Amino acid sequence: MIVLEKHIVPTGNYHIRIQEYAGSVFKKLQSRSAVKKCIAKKGLYINGQPAQTSDWIKEGQLIELVATESQLKKVFQLNLEVIYEDDHLALVNKPAGFPTNGNYFKTIENALPFNLKESTLKDALNHPTPVHRLDNPTSGILMIAKTKATQIHLHQQFEQKEIQKNYHAVVVGKLPKQGMIEFPIDGQTALTGYKTIQQVPALQNGYLSLVELHPKTGRTHQLRIHLSELGFPIVGDKQYAPDNVMMHKGLFLCASAIEFTHPISKENICFNISLPNKFNSYLNREHKRFTKHS
Repeated sequence: MIVLEKHIVPTGNYHIRIQEYAGSVFKKLQSRSAVKKCIAKKGLYINGQPAQTSDWIKEGQLIELVATESQLKKVFQLNLEVIYEDDHLALVNKPAGFPTNGNYFKTIENALPFNLKESTLKDALNHPTPVHRLDNPTSGILMIAKTKATQIHLHQQFEQKEIQKNYHAVVVGKLPKQGMIEFPIDGQTALTGYKTIQQVPALQNGYLSLVELHPKTGRTHQLRIHLSELGFPIVGDKQYAPDNVMMHKGLFLCASAIEFTHPISKENICFNISLPNKFNSYLNREHKRFTKHS
């Protein structure tokens, strides 16, 4: 049994049940309904015995809040680069090759307790939780909520399109200098702005382009689908690129920047990260191969 918090009832005369009392002494239980659910899951103990909603509070009682089976998560000991962290939220640099979350052990979500400090705030979540997803093969900035209020606020910002995420990708072909891709996905409007940063000649498929991407909507696999439909698939995209343009294993797509309003301080937060080393090394290698053999 893992005890999350404990409380000894002070001296005094009490005429209150555990269901009303626990919310005032445990930071993780903020409402009467939360206490009721916790008791139903055998998450509250009084003097070593599971609490009942009908139990009365008495001085000297030892009340313990324990982790229920659904709250116990196996921690994946994967070192992550923490870009930013406070008591409310965090930003981590997700490596490629790991799912954000899901019914697996080796997920980024399961690695968060190994890398982040526990929030000290009253509405702290049982464990840090991603508020959006990056595909398994995609690397880059992932936003994490550490409290319930922050989680709700950041979800609202995403719904209202107030969070700006930028990506970089290496694509096959000579992409125009800049433009907007407007191609519906699953019958829904999908918009992606792009700007070409660098172009290099390549022996296979003629050219490679390093592009900066600005999604205006958030459809599943939007960037990968849009670039493939435009005729410039992302290098390493096994799902959407034709077989004849597969030039590397591993997807060359990175969530490289994010800008949002801090839910509590209200300050504007903006972070950029360096692209994975494989981006530049791959472009340079292909350019040298072209120069040598052309």
